[in-house]
Amino acid sequence: MFFAIGFALGINSYLVPLLNKALQISSGQSYLVIAATFSAFLIFSYPASMVIKRIGYKNTMALSFLMFALGFYLFIPSAELESLPLFLLASFISGMGNAFLQASVNPYITILGPMESAAKRMSIMGIANKLAWPISPVFLALVINKSVDDVRLTDINLPFYIIIGIFILLGVLAYFSGLPEVKAAGEDSDNVEDAPYAANKTSIFQFPHLILGSITLFLYVGAETISLGTLVDYAVSLNLPNADLYAWIAPIGMTLGYICGVILIPKYLSQSKALLISALVALAGSLLVVFTPAVISIWFVFLMALGCSLMWPALWPLAMADLGKFTKAGSSLLVTAIVGGAVIPTIYGFLKDAIGAQNAYWVAVPCFLFILYYALSGHKIRTSKV
Repeated sequence: MFFAIGFALGINSYLVPLLNKALQISSGQSYLVIAATFSAFLIFSYPASMVIKRIGYKNTMALSFLMFALGFYLFIPSAELESLPLFLLASFISGMGNAFLQASVNPYITILGPMESAAKRMSIMGIANKLAWPISPVFLALVINKSVDDVRLTDINLPFYIIIGIFILLGVLAYFSGLPEVKAAGEDSDNVEDAPYAANKTSIFQFPHLILGSITLFLYVGAETISLGTLVDYAVSLNLPNADLYAWIAPIGMTLGYICGVILIPKYLSQSKALLISALVALAGSLLVVFTPAVISIWFVFLMALGCSLMWPALWPLAMADLGKFTKAGSSLLVTAIVGGAVIPTIYGFLKDAIGAQNAYWVAVPCFLFILYYALSGHKIRTSKV
């Protein structure tokens, strides 16, 4: 399921330069495809939590794959009609599927075992997720069997029919799987001892570490999407040969980071310390992308991605700690924050039009600075009344 999330999002890294060329639109306009995908998280995160509450985690996961299939189907008439609005609608509906899947699978993995080792479990899932990002553009390129410069929009029809079939099959497998329903400590209990910090709370907005965590997740997803989703486009803008292959730079960096997380967390490294180190590495990488010569700057996206790798695994358990009966609502708020993947890359796209692709990476710097703050002190903030 985590592989499916990455695969679906990775499709955008192929579509952005394709639409830019085929529809003769600006970079800012082509990045609206990514914005449409991630904007679905803003609208559907809360409805997803209600669906989970009604039909459970497993059935919601199965439902999400059918939503994915519908969104992918709409890419085919979008290509036939060469319609940017229809492409945006298709991306939005596939994003809706992603919102439902993320809302169910992320908290599921977080609460599946001890909270102190949640980042380790999320790191294992992250390996599957991030390796899938470059596989989707490579899959599209292999099936289409043309270079990005020679691809026509209608060439995407066959690979999308294949993808639709795979996602429907995944939905069926998820529905008939033996995944058990799980609950967080104190989620369905009024016993103060089960979740003492949440016992007297009446709203998720009384959890400052959750609110700050949501802001941090918003910025993190935006910055990570830039590192994962701009590589092919950046390589094209630098006139580098075989631009499709540069899509692997970020996922390899993230996979190495996830492997470190599996080995080091929680035995040698706490989740907060992992987030701190990750923020520093990503900040250094973003500055190197901006300041080094353009031809080699693309390779420093590797450091951005390496730093991003443990942010997601560490952020979720830190932000969801002590939520008790507010666990599903807190998860919904965090899923809403994934809309950062719509906002930050779109800003990057319009900055690219204004100041060039390399300088546009400046947008990641303040994102990583805020993440550094959350790692240092933001996650520790609690209200005095317990």
